[in-house]
Amino acid sequence: MSNLPKPTKTELAILNIMWIISPATVRQIHEEIIKNGKTSYTTTLKMLQVMHQKGLVTRNSEQKAHIYEPTLSKKATQKQMLEDLKNRLFGGSISSLVLQALGSNETTKQSELDEIKALLDKVEEN
Repeated sequence: MSNLPKPTKTELAILNIMWIISPATVRQIHEEIIKNGKTSYTTTLKMLQVMHQKGLVTRNSEQKAHIYEPTLSKKATQKQMLEDLKNRLFGGSISSLVLQALGSNETTKQSELDEIKALLDKVEEN
């Protein structure tokens, strides 16, 4: 498990963009960010610099335009944040977390339920 700090809501929004388009320049990332709302280029740059300092992204400075990439994959970040949520909010109980997620969600699709059942079958086999 990674010891990286948990990304903030804003950092997660940037990471979600980067998981699709990285490696990318600040300009490329900023062009995607402004599709969902107004923010300045300097704000995007500053966020990426902070994320680099925290270890959430890597930066290649060999070219004129710095190239940024997420340090962890989306799946690894999800796993890290889920583990933290499980431990902090559900006392380390994965079943409590899953029951709460399923029990409070009235819009779960049948295809998602089928995926969950298949995963449970696989877990039981192991």
